[in-house]
Amino acid sequence: MIERSSGVLMPLSSLPSPHGIGTMGREAFRFVDFLEAAAQKYWQLLPLGPTGYGDSPYSSCSCFAGNPYLIDLDLLVQDGLLTEEEVNAVDWGGDPSRTDYGRLYECRDPLLRVACGRGKELFRPEFAAFCDENRRWLKDYTLYVAAKRHFGMQSWTAWPDEEIRRHRPAAVERYSRLLQEEMEYQAFVQFLFFRQWKALKAYAAGKGIHLIGDVPFYVAMDSADVWSEPRFFQLDDRYRPKDVAGVPPDAFTADGQLWGNPLFDWDRMKADGYGWWIRRIEGATKLFDVIRMDHFRGFDSYWAVPAEETTAKNGRWRQGPGMSLVGVLTQWFHGTEFVAEDLGDLTPGVRKLLKDSGLPGMKVLEFAFDAHGDSDYLLHHCEENSVCYLGTHDNDTVLGWVNSMPAEDRQFARRYMHITPGEGWCWGMIRSGMATMSRLFVVQMQDLLELDGSARMNTPGKEMGNWCWRMLPGAATEDLAAKLREYTFTFRRAESLRLKEEAAKKEEAGKKKTRKPVPAEDGTA
Repeated sequence: MIERSSGVLMPLSSLPSPHGIGTMGREAFRFVDFLEAAAQKYWQLLPLGPTGYGDSPYSSCSCFAGNPYLIDLDLLVQDGLLTEEEVNAVDWGGDPSRTDYGRLYECRDPLLRVACGRGKELFRPEFAAFCDENRRWLKDYTLYVAAKRHFGMQSWTAWPDEEIRRHRPAAVERYSRLLQEEMEYQAFVQFLFFRQWKALKAYAAGKGIHLIGDVPFYVAMDSADVWSEPRFFQLDDRYRPKDVAGVPPDAFTADGQLWGNPLFDWDRMKADGYGWWIRRIEGATKLFDVIRMDHFRGFDSYWAVPAEETTAKNGRWRQGPGMSLVGVLTQWFHGTEFVAEDLGDLTPGVRKLLKDSGLPGMKVLEFAFDAHGDSDYLLHHCEENSVCYLGTHDNDTVLGWVNSMPAEDRQFARRYMHITPGEGWCWGMIRSGMATMSRLFVVQMQDLLELDGSARMNTPGKEMGNWCWRMLPGAATEDLAAKLREYTFTFRRAESLRLKEEAAKKEEAGKKKTRKPVPAEDGTA
């Protein structure tokens, strides 16, 4: 069970870096040090899979693969796979506060191919062991990526060869021979990713920092997962989605959110013992210590939109697998902590599923302040078995939220949390969240830095321009860590560490009292 503690939500891609995007290199290790200095126990990250159109980490081409953009190039230089001159010769862009995904798409791959050419022999035994350990997903993933390149980057549903499009065994073997070199390159990229991640995760563990990671509920249609196992999705005989995923109109968007993902065939998944989900969560446990189950309400019921619709308005609710799946996962991975992202329309069925599962849900303070209502997200409703956030990656920053909310709601929030000009909105809300009964409190890094809405990570319903915010070099200062540490100690979210430090201070004070004066040279005390 998660003990009373706190953590920071900081996407890996948002770390500073001279190479266009945050990576698993020096700045990631420094961020772990910052968390330790601030007495934090958790680092929450976004999904780490490869991103495609729209750059969303929630729409990846694989449930298991790592994002090549996050591989640190300086570490590859240290390994002898690249030179500093090769890395520095690339123009990574001039704005350190934003990620330019188009530039990364053009510049990253050529360097990784050079590294692969030099590294396959250098790391051959380790590489072979990695391929063997991950063979269950790695062959389909690398063949999918290689075939996609072979067919001009078309979605697998448009590949001209029907046999490989339908993942026929004979075609799989034929294309595996034809595209062997490209598949080996893609596998080596994954080896590099997981090698660096393993080192970062071990460093965090040594500092007492636990990693929280999201498992997106749905998978992308154009993915190795759907291509290799289409039987587990609601597709027609031509492998086209019958209906697609989304959510109905809500506080974010008047038209709802049309995600477009294929829907799961829950009957087939259940008949298979939910093996697909077990494998998926097992992959996530290799990356993270705590799993946040995204769109938890989809396990109870999900919004199905006819595939031809252009908005999510005209969908309908269908029954999900409920405890028949959630129970399997929590029992199978009984040593893993889970958090349920139970946001959205909380029907009685969703509430019952959350209660039956025993998982902590989420309390988001930016959803709490309606001057005329008694929101479930207000501080006095934050029960112990929950995780309290100011906002998530889908919310505005605190300052952006405050500046856009109705004046009456803002006045209510100021009174309720006793926000003062001296403390300010960000730290006033951090204090309020820290003080709740929720076992875990998580704050976005943008709000620790008191940034405005230009630092927002994602705006739901906005197709392009998301996922770009990056922290400037040097922003995570010692003073900031000390301030967060003070709040954390005050609200008893690092109690064992606080007591240990107090005991050490008392012991040192006792030693000073009993320490005899050192005689001077003339014999006087």
